Amino acid sequence: MFGQIARRYDLLNHLLSLGIDRRWRRRAVRLTPPEGDSPILDVCTGTADLAIDYWRASNERTPIFGIDFCRPMLQRGAEKLFRLGASHRVRLLEGDALALPFFDNCFQLVCVAFGLRNVSDPDRGLAEMARVCRPGGRVAVLEFSMPHRWPFGALYRFYFRHLLPRIGQSLADNDQQAYQYLPQTVQSFPQGQAFLERMADAGLDRLQRHPFSGGIATLYVGRKSARPAT
Repeated sequence: MFGQIARRYDLLNHLLSLGIDRRWRRRAVRLTPPEGDSPILDVCTGTADLAIDYWRASNERTPIFGIDFCRPMLQRGAEKLFRLGASHRVRLLEGDALALPFFDNCFQLVCVAFGLRNVSDPDRGLAEMARVCRPGGRVAVLEFSMPHRWPFGALYRFYFRHLLPRIGQSLADNDQQAYQYLPQTVQSFPQGQAFLERMADAGLDRLQRHPFSGGIATLYVGRKSARPAT
């Protein structure tokens, strides 16, 4: 499904969100900035937008790794990195978020933007992110959420459930109903306190959540305990 929409993925993201997705990523980076020069991992990196934002935020010094199992998406990301001259600092790898090909305790920050709900076992994916995060490091998850404040919440739900799928499906060349899949996964994914509890189960503490744009998206952040496990 993602391979089929890779060619227009960035265009449709920006179009359907009216460009707000760029601001969400940049704000997520500001709230979880690079701390030193040790590496950062972007899971479900897709076309590498979040990885590129972290590369820029680190003044192009911090090694960034992006991993995804969809090769056509990675190919689009590699093209962007080449145009930006960032290929020497941002490395894209084809791999599985449920079995990250890294040793324990490697990264100062492990992040994911709008991808964790797409893996077949989000709890296992979150546990893998925590595993490769170094003690004292951070895990950051930027994900869609559903606003509830009336009338904005009602208007947004109508757009998200009915208009967005039709617009996206009409513009994306795919036979997998990719833009019907989007609202279905968002509505079934744990949100708010329920997701913070999942992060705690993965061994993270000092948990925070930051709603964006009235709750359309939420950034969840946790730190991996610096104390050895008992």
